Amino acid sequence: MIALMVILLGALVAINMYLLLSDDSDDDDEETVEQVEAPRPVLYVKLEPFTVNLQGELCGQRLLYVGLSLQVADTETESYLLEHMPQLRSRMLMLLSGQSSQTVATQQGKESLKAEILELFAQPRDDGQPELQVDDVLFTEFIVQ
Repeated sequence: MIALMVILLGALVAINMYLLLSDDSDDDDEETVEQVEAPRPVLYVKLEPFTVNLQGELCGQRLLYVGLSLQVADTETESYLLEHMPQLRSRMLMLLSGQSSQTVATQQGKESLKAEILELFAQPRDDGQPELQVDDVLFTEFIVQ
């Protein structure tokens, strides 16, 4: 009787080991292997701060002082923006000087300004300009005075 129990126990251990260590080739066909892409590096183009007069003030001149960085998707966009910084700054100055202090002082106004800046880069300005991949506008300094 003891010998039979030892044989059964040995058989159970052997079956258990076989099932745990066996190579389950049927499951390999069903599983898909996902390749994890390396996260792409985050690239920023920092712009020197802008100081502009704001539009339509009844009680004197108002100023906007704003610093920002652009988050770009690729090195091509980064190098194009750095190479064409005078044109970029000119376009930004024109956009910023058209704002009113009452609008940009609110959270909604800042979000609207951010959308206008992103739209500015979505439209090509010359024939040699590649498609610019500007993902985000980050305000680093923002003073309305």
